Amino acid sequence: MKKHFVLLLLFTSFLTFAQDKPKPALSWKDVASWKAIPGFGGTQLSPDGTWFAYILNPNEGDAEIVIKKTTDSTQIKYAIGSNASFSMNFSNDSKWIAFKVYPTDKEKKAAAKATAGKPLTEKVFLIELSAKKKTEFERVKSFAFNGEKSSVLALQLVGTSTAADAPKGSDLLLFDLMSTKTQNVGNVSEYSFNKKGDWMAYTIDANEKAGNGLHIRNMNTGVVMILDNDKASYKSLNWTEKGDGLALLKGMKDEKYKSELNSILGVKNFASMPELVTYEPKKDSTVFPKGMSISSNRTPYWSEDLSRLFFGVSKVELAKKDTKKAEVKKDSTKKMGSDVEKLAKIKADTSIKSLDDLAKAVAKVKPDSSKKTAATMPDTDKPDMTIWHWQDKRLQSRQQVQETQDKNFSFISTYDVTSKKFIQLADSAIRNISVAPKQQFGIGQDITNYELESNLDGQQYADVYTIDLKTGTRTKVLDKYYIPSFGANPTASQDGTKFLYWQEGNWLVYDMTNKTSKNISDKAPTSFVDIEDDHNVRKPPYDVYGWSSDNRTVLVGDGWDIWQLSADASVIPINLTKNGKTDQIRYQNRYTLDPEEKGIDLTKTQYFKVYGEWNKKSGFATLDNAKTQTIIWEDASLGSLGKAKNANAFVYSKQTFKDAPEYFVSTSTQLSDAKKLTKNTPDFEKYAWSPSVKLIDYKSDKGDKLQGALFLPAGYEAGKKYPTIIYYYEKLSQTLHSFANPSYSGTGWNPSVYTSNGYAVFIPDIVYKFNDPGMSAVWCVLPGVKAAIKTGIIDETKMGIHGHSWGGYQTSFLITQTNMFKAAAAGAPLTDMVSMYGLIYKNSGTTNGTIFEASQGRLVAPWENWEAYNRNSPLYHVKKVNTPLLMLHNDADGAVDFTQGVEYYNALRRLKKPVVMIQYKGENHGLAKLPNRKDYAMRMMEFFDYHLKGKPAPDWLEKGVERLNLEDHLDKRVIMNEK
Repeated sequence: MKKHFVLLLLFTSFLTFAQDKPKPALSWKDVASWKAIPGFGGTQLSPDGTWFAYILNPNEGDAEIVIKKTTDSTQIKYAIGSNASFSMNFSNDSKWIAFKVYPTDKEKKAAAKATAGKPLTEKVFLIELSAKKKTEFERVKSFAFNGEKSSVLALQLVGTSTAADAPKGSDLLLFDLMSTKTQNVGNVSEYSFNKKGDWMAYTIDANEKAGNGLHIRNMNTGVVMILDNDKASYKSLNWTEKGDGLALLKGMKDEKYKSELNSILGVKNFASMPELVTYEPKKDSTVFPKGMSISSNRTPYWSEDLSRLFFGVSKVELAKKDTKKAEVKKDSTKKMGSDVEKLAKIKADTSIKSLDDLAKAVAKVKPDSSKKTAATMPDTDKPDMTIWHWQDKRLQSRQQVQETQDKNFSFISTYDVTSKKFIQLADSAIRNISVAPKQQFGIGQDITNYELESNLDGQQYADVYTIDLKTGTRTKVLDKYYIPSFGANPTASQDGTKFLYWQEGNWLVYDMTNKTSKNISDKAPTSFVDIEDDHNVRKPPYDVYGWSSDNRTVLVGDGWDIWQLSADASVIPINLTKNGKTDQIRYQNRYTLDPEEKGIDLTKTQYFKVYGEWNKKSGFATLDNAKTQTIIWEDASLGSLGKAKNANAFVYSKQTFKDAPEYFVSTSTQLSDAKKLTKNTPDFEKYAWSPSVKLIDYKSDKGDKLQGALFLPAGYEAGKKYPTIIYYYEKLSQTLHSFANPSYSGTGWNPSVYTSNGYAVFIPDIVYKFNDPGMSAVWCVLPGVKAAIKTGIIDETKMGIHGHSWGGYQTSFLITQTNMFKAAAAGAPLTDMVSMYGLIYKNSGTTNGTIFEASQGRLVAPWENWEAYNRNSPLYHVKKVNTPLLMLHNDADGAVDFTQGVEYYNALRRLKKPVVMIQYKGENHGLAKLPNRKDYAMRMMEFFDYHLKGKPAPDWLEKGVERLNLEDHLDKRVIMNEK
């Protein structure tokens, strides 16, 4: 008995020890195998709501798909290889799921090292869900079920030739889901099912264009009809939304031109006998614009009533005569004659007695090819140069970035199949036309008179026109229309007869039929101006939720509540939610649960996300019969609300800082019976994690009410102070309940990894005062940090700051204004506002001036206020820096020019301030290559560990690395990190 008692005590002690044993911190090495559900495209709910599929994808390695039944615990898993994005689809009847299976990470790495070999291809797995039966298909390029019918899985296989001029056709397998029999259709270049899935259109592209054409297959009878057949290319298949019409392009080669000349094919009358409609520009030469062709870069489509075809037209380039061959032949003939003469001279030279003599003789008659003179340079050589002119509407750099886009630009046009009339709707003045629903009217913008000015100061203007799409007639509606934000662009009603627009703080509706305009918001007892937008724009609006499906009302927001505005101003604006501003709750985005909806159907329940501005709670609210009700309201971040296509099954996600996003399913319209579906981040329990987060309220030095999120370190003990990283980027306190999935980001930063390793993380808000972007950070961040210190969690002697891009600028500026931080890491920082203003934002080709004057910079032009530019430039205050700085700046940065980092580095180095700059060759604004992302994440933590935790300094930080020793240093780092 005593023996058993002793054993029991020993066992109990073991369990206690096992439970109390602290979990290890998550290392950067562990991050590689960390699996999680991708934020985009990683989940899918079956149309009947009975199955839910999700991906678990590691940062490095192979992913898996989990297919789970929503009504019980049934689930199946499959390894699906390594890829950045994933493809999966349920059949419309929810009996099947098909998904891509990619080469494994190991296979990809081996293939990358191999100099030659069989190219890697992708598979498709087809799963019969009730029987868990798997069918595999090899070498698949794309796949699709046949719409609502769900009787066939089509799989297009990878072609056998990779040559650029090879035919695009390859085998198309039609796998019958009931009989499991497969039919092979050869040389298919494109295929597409209509919505019902009773018709499949496909195009043939074979060797020598033999048999090329447009085929349609009746999926009920199996009958195939060849609607057009020619030595041409057929492309851009596009069904109408209802599936009752098909449009595509037909391209014919013409030796006079560089590219094919296209015509339009349209098919309709699928209910009886399909009818082919053709429009060929060459047969309409008196009307169709000369020197132009139907563009391959705009997908053609039918009008809703199948009376007109819409497409693009663009310029065509003449094929240049190949004079090079003739020149080469002529040159070679000359060279041959010259060589004969030289050979004769050498033979006649009696002084040649040895090989050395021969070499000298050849050298005398052979010119030095390395010495090119103007006389020897061909006359056809052209200079490689650019002319920058002060009246260019777009910078030359912008034109270079947009060169391909400009070449591929097409002007929208239409062809009336009844009257057989072609109309070019857009032109060089009104280039962009938004086609309103029902295709009666279009809304066009002419920026010709304002383009140059907009590209100088960032303020956007346009003359707005309505276009009668049947006649092409234009009516100017708005002169020099100011567009302070994207949301201010005109938005058409669902019947296509009206559009909503924003003007000087009010919403107005223009009736395109009656050509009248009415202010529909001026009687509302609220303002729709976004007063929280601190950019240099005039009266930007809050969001628009959309037009009602009956076209009688519009739903807009005032930053808090949802307002219903009458489209004809006959009814006084109605506050539908009422409690938003009162309770400081924001009614944010509306969820489109029916992807085929035509406007907001207010006879049906509508769902919105709700967010507590100051308590950071979130949830969902419904709008039903003009009344709102909050149905979920939690201390968490909720979102991603979706609905099964054919059933009342709803899925949504929920997360907190310490809980990864999980998905829940509910069959209640009130989401009251939600059940958890997923098991995200399967390795979560292995590691130490932040226990909680605190919301810090404070005021800026200018009196603004602000907040910050203070994330506690793993293993937190009350009363103990911890080293802390302060991170910021404008307003981020809303991330209080956001889970930071461990990963190798492009900036080296991940709050979850830092809290797991014993750091507290504080994220304060920043709001901006005009002409003081740098000082605004001082006025907001420092009081926020001081408020956080009062919690007793932060060790004020061990604080570091970090930010990237605009946050990098704030970091490089803050260390010129305070010595309260022991270390700072700045990624891609702006450091000299004066020089930065005049530089090019290379990723877009635009000038930084527009960003400074109308966007993030929040400044006037420098010559209007030089003192503001100097006052807010880190470089201007560089002598005051005493904080060790780690900078990341890449030589191919297309957002913040590399010279900005170099300027600051050289100034700090000249002043003998402790600074280290890390540069990754060829990288842009953030790190893209995985080895670079991993390397910098580790170095940045080593930097902070040294300064804030007192760990030994690595050699690269203490002494630097000589250029000749760099390769050896990197090799040792790789070996060290693999251990």
